Amino acid sequence: MENELFGGGMGVAAADPERVGKRRKRNKRRRWCCGCDDRRRRQIAISTYAAARGGESVGNDALLKYPGNQHSAEWYLFSDLNRPSDERVDSAVTRVMDPEKADLFYVPFFSSLSLVVNPIRPATLNVSPDRPVYNDEQTQEALMEWLEEQGYWKRNNGWDHVFICQDPNALYKVIDRVKNGVLLVSDFGRLARNQASLVKDVILPYSHRINTYKGDIGLENRKSLLFFMGNRYRKEGGKIRDLLFQVLENEEDVIIKHGAQSRESRRIASRGMHTSRFCLHPAGDTPSACRLFDAIVSLCVPVIVSDYIELPFEDVIDYRKIAIFVDSNTAVRPGNLVKMLRRVSSEKILEFQKELKEVKRYFEYEDPNGTVKEIWPSFSKAAFDQTYEQPQQKDCAQGLGGARLFVPLLKPVRGPYNTMIYKSIDFCRLESLFVPQHLGDNGN
Repeated sequence: MENELFGGGMGVAAADPERVGKRRKRNKRRRWCCGCDDRRRRQIAISTYAAARGGESVGNDALLKYPGNQHSAEWYLFSDLNRPSDERVDSAVTRVMDPEKADLFYVPFFSSLSLVVNPIRPATLNVSPDRPVYNDEQTQEALMEWLEEQGYWKRNNGWDHVFICQDPNALYKVIDRVKNGVLLVSDFGRLARNQASLVKDVILPYSHRINTYKGDIGLENRKSLLFFMGNRYRKEGGKIRDLLFQVLENEEDVIIKHGAQSRESRRIASRGMHTSRFCLHPAGDTPSACRLFDAIVSLCVPVIVSDYIELPFEDVIDYRKIAIFVDSNTAVRPGNLVKMLRRVSSEKILEFQKELKEVKRYFEYEDPNGTVKEIWPSFSKAAFDQTYEQPQQKDCAQGLGGARLFVPLLKPVRGPYNTMIYKSIDFCRLESLFVPQHLGDNGN
């Protein structure tokens, strides 16, 4: 998955299966404003990424590609916003070219890419010492210096700005300066209670890293009971992986392998997930990991071992119908997990597979009716929750209107970021659009 690079606080919810899938909120189209900077730092970022992995330099900037990785939502969202308006007529957000007509400011700074290309270990870079070296921390600082000077930021202290920081460590240097805004993240594992919340933020799925299963539901070709392949040793909540290896590695019909990300590992994982009935999903360094979404597109029933986790699209997907939740203490007791899975009937597994097939489009970023299209409504609801709590809404009169997004091509005086945004909010319009639906939802 490679694409041309054109541009460029609060409680943590528990992983309660009884909660998952209950929220059902519809959303109106929102108006966005975003813009983009000079391309030089993006060029350095992409070139540094390639060089660090033994790639060759590209002389023609038009041939630069966004590297395929599990945090590529930032590319797909920005790419979608740059499609012609006649191709986005059914989108939940509308791009506008006038910041005074926008509802929110989307900041499409490629924060995950900026992080992964940062040369933390300079010795690994196969580049000349005289060549400019990309610096993620400097980029974050320059981004915020520029943003905080803008009138649209100062007006509401950034709460109406949107940041995508899908890698758990993305924007770590400036996270306290962007926490008022809407954060698009993979989970809240590295975020404090005063930085993130399901009220204002949006959980994004990782990009799946293995091939989508093309077959139909069925058990004939799924001979293995349980499959997992990944790094055995992780930090923080991911330490449970080693315990799971210890209790599962000698079980019959269970395939559990240690392996890092590589093409060969992804090939093995694809085959393993496509031929197994259940796929294990323990925490990584944070509660979520891309293997959950690998399992979903493989029609391999996810077994989520976690005591707390945030999941994407909980307002439309009932995860109890597509996954099995197991608390950590139960999962690491010898024999417990395998015994539990063996008791699941073939009919129940087929029901899981049928539901997985119905929802897997939500986890396909490249599908025109997939992830990106479904992220915008989730964002729109989170953005409204931000807006509704602002005091100005109390003075509004009722009225109707749409929601728009602004994406001018800007070139700030300084700033090695990808894109910048601006917004003007009309609280009367937002109240009339969203309050009746919000209050009528009864929290379900």
